[in-house]
Amino acid sequence: MLKPLLGLTLKLRKFIIPLLVMSMTVAVDAYAREQILLFGAISTTNAITAIAKDFSELNICSLSPVFAASSTLARQIAVGAPADIFLSANESWMDWLDEKAKLERGSRVDMLGNHLVMIVPTDSKENLELTENLIVKLGDSRIAIADPDHVPAGIYAKAALENLGLWQSLSPRLARMQNVRTALAVVERRGADAGIVYASDAAASKRVRVASVIDANLHPPIHYPIAIIAGRATDDVLACYEQLLSPTSAAIFESHGFSAR
Repeated sequence: MLKPLLGLTLKLRKFIIPLLVMSMTVAVDAYAREQILLFGAISTTNAITAIAKDFSELNICSLSPVFAASSTLARQIAVGAPADIFLSANESWMDWLDEKAKLERGSRVDMLGNHLVMIVPTDSKENLELTENLIVKLGDSRIAIADPDHVPAGIYAKAALENLGLWQSLSPRLARMQNVRTALAVVERRGADAGIVYASDAAASKRVRVASVIDANLHPPIHYPIAIIAGRATDDVLACYEQLLSPTSAAIFESHGFSAR
């Protein structure tokens, strides 16, 4: 009687042990694939997507990005959106979250820089610049920009136009978009003959070219601060955050038109 039972036990072990190992592997894989949610300014879409792919391939972390205007993302974080990390296209919206105690203390860093450019469709022969004769050159066309009331790229563009004394005359000719990537898309589709976007946005498109670079002294410095959201500084989030600040990530950002700080 004992031998049959012993034989059965050995057979069961052949099935049970592999199942236990498989269960442990699944558990480890599930842990390794834990999503780190990054809320990123939409102008960082291409760079962050490339970085997230690298992180996944190197098994550093599983970075899951959500892109929108910095203002939209900051408001969502303020009301409890489950972001782990926030990368803003300007300091004001990060300041706003800091005032609401939504940032992990000591985690805020100015990570990137950028600059504004005027773009036109690739085959356009116009070399437009922000000068007094811009309206004459535009004819009946419009300039696509991000909404200057709350989107960082639009706020910077408005500051440049105001400092040149062109805001009042050009304001009726502006096509105000919900974010800077929409402004880029409008020029790509020829919904506007020109646009003001970040250099990184222009670098992301083959359907537009840079007509002129806007003097950085005409608007506040363009800084992209990054921070961990309060209460989200787990070991996994910290590891991902540190990799975002690494020289390897800096090189990817620079290849997409940003300046690493």
